[in-house]
Amino acid sequence: MTPLGHRRLILTRHAKSAWDDPTLADHDRPLNARGRRAARELGDWMASRGYEPEEVLCSSSRRTQETWAMVAGAPLEVRPLLRLEPGLYHASPEKMLMILKTASHPTVMMLGHNPGIAEFAAMLPARVPLDPDFRRYPTAATLVVDFQVDNWSQIAPGLGSVMDFVRIDGRD
Repeated sequence: MTPLGHRRLILTRHAKSAWDDPTLADHDRPLNARGRRAARELGDWMASRGYEPEEVLCSSSRRTQETWAMVAGAPLEVRPLLRLEPGLYHASPEKMLMILKTASHPTVMMLGHNPGIAEFAAMLPARVPLDPDFRRYPTAATLVVDFQVDNWSQIAPGLGSVMDFVRIDGRD
């Protein structure tokens, strides 16, 4: 739970997806084995740090939904409201901000795609993490950013404070 006047965003790029079926539309590509491992590890990482989303805004793509399903398998204490958002599929940073402003809970997880999510992550905080992979935002990368605002409609670029950033690749 976040205190009054405080909002937390957990911004996640989907885990590694499979490319082995050329007949599948991009929207329908599932996670591969490495992606499933990474998403499970991400869920464990979130639980170990107390990052508990109360609302999940998830792209409608199969790989983002599967990423959330694996994360949700972790021992999280909160079972969040899940909102599938078709508009997050390959969304621009501006579209992602517009969708985030519709969130209704203090702690929100958003799952999306590059290149929009990398650009969105870079525009939110006053200072970005000093991580060499931050700008490329690899699969399963997750930024935790806090805002000192009373509701999501008040957030704007540059107002966030980075609390954490992690890259999880799911390799054995």
